[in-house]
Amino acid sequence: MKALGVVSAALVLAASSAMAADMAAKAPLRAAPVAYAPSWTGCYVGGGGGYGLWNQENTTYDARVTPRVPVTAETTAGGRGYFGTVQAGCDYQFPVGAWNFVIGAFGDYDFASMKGRVSEPFSGSFGTEKLSSQWAVGGRVGWVALPSLLTYFSAGYTEAHFDSITAFSVFPPFAANGAYIPGQTYKGYFIGAGDEYALNFLPGLFWKTEYRFSDLDTRTNSVRFVGTNALTGFQIDSHKFVHTVRSELVYRFNWGNPLVAKY
Repeated sequence: MKALGVVSAALVLAASSAMAADMAAKAPLRAAPVAYAPSWTGCYVGGGGGYGLWNQENTTYDARVTPRVPVTAETTAGGRGYFGTVQAGCDYQFPVGAWNFVIGAFGDYDFASMKGRVSEPFSGSFGTEKLSSQWAVGGRVGWVALPSLLTYFSAGYTEAHFDSITAFSVFPPFAANGAYIPGQTYKGYFIGAGDEYALNFLPGLFWKTEYRFSDLDTRTNSVRFVGTNALTGFQIDSHKFVHTVRSELVYRFNWGNPLVAKY
């Protein structure tokens, strides 16, 4: 009986070991984690806002003589404020070796209220000047630094509109009626840098932030009398610059399917 018990125990032990080995062999391997990686190829629309400032270099001229002559040294002034923006564009993603790059084109329009106090030292005139709108068209080139993160540089053409300035003077030659400068549109180029991040909780939704610098051309502004609209005979040449930081939500209509990145 004792020998039979020993043999039975050995058989049970052997059977248990075989079952355990079989279960271990058939256990499924855990899959490697998979991360969602959006495709940057496609068109998009976006909207948001930001904060900006502008500055300018002004010189006053007496245009009553030919050729006109400067009557002040160059002066500087500027303003600041908030703006809203809307944008649309298209991108294309392509690989270069192990890296992924993106090129694209876009256009945007800013609704702005960026105000500043400006003065004209020759006449003692001063007033408020406002950048009320700006639009731009351009392109960008970027690097997909992470599956959900694009860093990029942008550049292109831009125009900014500054509203008319009503000046108040306490000295001749504008003291009798006051003077104003009509609104003017300035043209130039912009360069920028930013990043765009895919908000994975809602496919197609992205968050973009960009710094942009605009260098606008020099425009000649004729000073006119308030009321009569007659020319005063003086002109102000103004060269303007604009700095903005913008942030917006973007919805992308992808041409292709999302990519999948493994880690």
